[in-house]
Amino acid sequence: MKDETYHFHQTPISLCKDILSNIQFNEDDILLEPFAGENNFYDNFPEGITKYRTEIEDGLDFRDFDYDNIKITKVITNPPFRLETENGRKNAFFDIIMFFAKIKSITNMYILCNDYCLGTLTPNRMTKLNNENLFINKLTTVNVKKWRGRYYIVHFCREHNSSFDYYMGNYD
Repeated sequence: MKDETYHFHQTPISLCKDILSNIQFNEDDILLEPFAGENNFYDNFPEGITKYRTEIEDGLDFRDFDYDNIKITKVITNPPFRLETENGRKNAFFDIIMFFAKIKSITNMYILCNDYCLGTLTPNRMTKLNNENLFINKLTTVNVKKWRGRYYIVHFCREHNSSFDYYMGNYD
């Protein structure tokens, strides 16, 4: 059963190629695919650009990567929406984004997520990300027939985008 679950959310190669075709790459970029799965993003990263991958199934945890010495500039991934913890499974989407927000060499992140994960980016959480100098730059809606629900590519970057704003009041 674990194997079926693991392969269920592998990003289709055609979607990876479409996402990558809409990203501007520079020759000095250093790319990371932290949840590589079957390498559908990683194998389609542009030629000539330095790239890295981690995958827990291969014993390579994204939290153990050498971010101090390898200055990643872009993260492109379809992360797991739930991670196992000592207290059971939890939605880890925000925690994953916040982890990468603290790595200042990362200037852009392209994260594929479902509508539930996108909904976890509350105004309070977005304020925390903004305080780390990470902002939503663009949202792209995606339809993947084999997955249920709506999916989005969230492009985060270090430049403030005034098109995305948050009301912080308590409304009754």
